[in-house]
Amino acid sequence: MGFVGFIKRFNGINKNKHKIKAYPYNYKQSRALSDSKNVNGNDTILPVLIVGAGPVGLFLSILLTKLGVKCAVLEKNKEFSQHPQAHFINNRSMEVFRKVDGLAEEIQKSQPPVELWRKFIYCTSLTGSILGSVDHMQPQDFEKIVSPVSVAHLSQYKLTGLLLKQLDKLGFQVYKSEDVERHNHKPLNGREILMGYECVSISGSDQYVTATVSFLQEGKNMEREILCNILVGADGAGSTVRKLVGINLKGEKDLQKLVSVHFLSKDLGQYLLNERPGMLFFVFNTEVNGVLVAHDLIQGEFVLQMPFYPPQQNLEDFSHEICKELVFKLVGRELSDIDVIDVKPWVMHAEVAEKFVNCDNRILLAGDAAHRFPPAGGFGMNTGIQDAHNLAWKLASLVKGIAPSSILHTYEMERRPIAISNTTLSVQNFKAAMAVPAALGLDPAVANSVHRVINNAGSILPSGLQRVILDGIFTIGRAQLSESLLNESNPLGLSRLAKLRSIFEEGKSLQLQFPAEDLGFRYLKGALTPDNDSVVVSPEAPTGRRRSYVPSANPGSRLPHMNLKVLPDLSTEETISTLDLVSGDKVEFLLIIAPVEESYLLALAAFKVAEEYKVSVKVCVLWPSCSVSGVESKSKMALAPWENYLDVVEVQRSSDSLSWWSTCEMTDKGALLVRPDEHIAWRVKSGVVGDPIFEMERVFRILLGFNINLR
Repeated sequence: MGFVGFIKRFNGINKNKHKIKAYPYNYKQSRALSDSKNVNGNDTILPVLIVGAGPVGLFLSILLTKLGVKCAVLEKNKEFSQHPQAHFINNRSMEVFRKVDGLAEEIQKSQPPVELWRKFIYCTSLTGSILGSVDHMQPQDFEKIVSPVSVAHLSQYKLTGLLLKQLDKLGFQVYKSEDVERHNHKPLNGREILMGYECVSISGSDQYVTATVSFLQEGKNMEREILCNILVGADGAGSTVRKLVGINLKGEKDLQKLVSVHFLSKDLGQYLLNERPGMLFFVFNTEVNGVLVAHDLIQGEFVLQMPFYPPQQNLEDFSHEICKELVFKLVGRELSDIDVIDVKPWVMHAEVAEKFVNCDNRILLAGDAAHRFPPAGGFGMNTGIQDAHNLAWKLASLVKGIAPSSILHTYEMERRPIAISNTTLSVQNFKAAMAVPAALGLDPAVANSVHRVINNAGSILPSGLQRVILDGIFTIGRAQLSESLLNESNPLGLSRLAKLRSIFEEGKSLQLQFPAEDLGFRYLKGALTPDNDSVVVSPEAPTGRRRSYVPSANPGSRLPHMNLKVLPDLSTEETISTLDLVSGDKVEFLLIIAPVEESYLLALAAFKVAEEYKVSVKVCVLWPSCSVSGVESKSKMALAPWENYLDVVEVQRSSDSLSWWSTCEMTDKGALLVRPDEHIAWRVKSGVVGDPIFEMERVFRILLGFNINLR
């Protein structure tokens, strides 16, 4: 079957009643798991099974395969979704995508020009008065000072297509459940994506996890068992894996119910291209209120989000014909070519799983299965992508016998606090979005309260009367948006418009970018060693407003970006980022040092200890821009007989730019040890005190999850 051509419209499979059989078991990993092995001569144990073929599951399978780990992916749907869904890719996710050959470049080529999506526009209709607009791109967003790549705007299904192309290059094959002869009775050996397979039960033994999956075969419901060492649930907000293993969610439920209308109209796209390009359009008028997401103005692809109030409203109230009329009211005129693709209800939650790791480190959650946020700020998919990046090198370390299973505990220790922080931030951003209609006299909190009162009175009020009351209250509310009231000649309208301008000017409306949280998030506990000479403080609480990113070399932080040139060739104009020094193809730690004697001795100690732990270390000797004489001979002599090193030189943007060590707030006698996910694992600010071999041994024991005493 053609791989890339397999991407078609979503078609759901029948739902099965889940049989919950998961239970903890005690098994301590002490050997490599990289080779599948036979069990009773009938099947093989797959090192990693990923449930869910969304962006998080697919990206994790790419990372694991590049790291040499066999894995397969199960997806309960028969086809990959063509619904646009998530669309904003933040700065850190784009950096992570740079680790996959050509992926970030493909995203940049595939997205619309930034001028078409940098603004949020607030208006009475798409052809009516503009109440305000917010430009979410600032000059520094394009200058690549703090990052080698910028944010992007690309619909989720298009990103999925690009991920599938990468998997095709890696030799993955897609199999449909109906393809009986080719795959249903064959063991999984890795590099498979099985479509139409739903996980219905999970059980564990002292050797492996058994996932029982259901699929259709010639119209009949069939089951098979798949054995794996590790199972990762990346199966979305309604995660079957999470439910089967009994992990609860904690947070706020049912923040808002909405209906999502996916439609195409090149007529509308062309109009907005010429008159008012933007990413989000917030429309407030007496007939309809909603948010239009412009996924691609050139192609004319949109999603309209509107509040939904069941049971007084039901999905039949949003037929394709009714949705067309709603879009016309939103636009302010009829469109010549509107095509409604699908209509889906959904519920907004702000919850985080109580556990990310379960069943003695054998079952893990990632992406929306582990956390579900309001869409405000686009944290959902981005947090999931970064979950996969954090998890991949740890799984590879376990599978290859480098680390014990306890290393997987650090995944939860690191990612769960980030998920909680991002939940808080997305809720703050959602509330900021609600401030705009509230300023116009249409407070969504009031509407939701009224809806709850009507629901509570449901036992004494006929359903028809409930609907009439709800519609009447909403009609009265939308009357606040009439042109006769909402204008500067009317004292009340003047006051409301002034309040609206204040919200936009002070940055209190819905925000798109959060550089401080996006690039500046930091792990405080996990696979890292905190400084001995500094107190670990909790990060500043999210404010809900855009804050600038300040580079940091604190353990747990993402490695700061700086442009470098690889020595000895200084004649080339080509530069690399410090982030490019970290390998994406093997579990390898990066030690950054200056060309000073103490640091060379530290590098020799790191090489020796890493060899004992069967883990790779690369040394980067970072030379100041002012002098690079004697590079080749000095590093070669100092690091012999080890060869896994390179010499680089700083490329400063201007004469007053900070040097690398000044940016890191360290002396040139300091050193940084960077993890395979580009986060700083350990640092010393001005040289190691004592035996460097003893220090490196201490550090690697902690990083790899060994809990035994030093010799």
